[in-house]
Amino acid sequence: MIAVQVLNSITGNGLIHFGIIPRNATGLRGIVFAPFLHGSIQHLLSNLLPFIVLSWLVATEGVRRYAWVAGLVCLLGGLLVWSFGRSNIHVGASGLIFGLWAYLLARAWYQRSIASVLVALLVLAGYSGLVFGFVPVAGISFESHIAGAVAGICVAWLMHSKALLAQK
Repeated sequence: MIAVQVLNSITGNGLIHFGIIPRNATGLRGIVFAPFLHGSIQHLLSNLLPFIVLSWLVATEGVRRYAWVAGLVCLLGGLLVWSFGRSNIHVGASGLIFGLWAYLLARAWYQRSIASVLVALLVLAGYSGLVFGFVPVAGISFESHIAGAVAGICVAWLMHSKALLAQK
């Protein structure tokens, strides 16, 4: 992300057009590129710490699991933004961040283990302010936040609902 932002800054934000452009065939490529692109250094810096912390918490399940969770959150969240987002270019890792956050919360619901519930409580306490990201604000893709959270819940269901069903 940092290297991409340095390149983006050097090119005068020349990479921004690789973000998600809703309902535009060319904009589909943004599903892959948008999480790595940021509108400014400040945008990147505001995403970096939560991305690192939440990624690490998901990666405690294993690198392979993290790759699946992150990939599916980006794919599903990106498709939702592409389908329903405002007609702007959507960039940034916040959709992935909200997806990882929601995944960790939903995972606790499905697993119902002490460890997953403790992680969820930690994440809820540490990042409870993320809920304000669901409110529309000019210049911020709240659609990415909502889509990422929905994707995170869906991915948790996909990967962990069998554990809940097995308990019944």
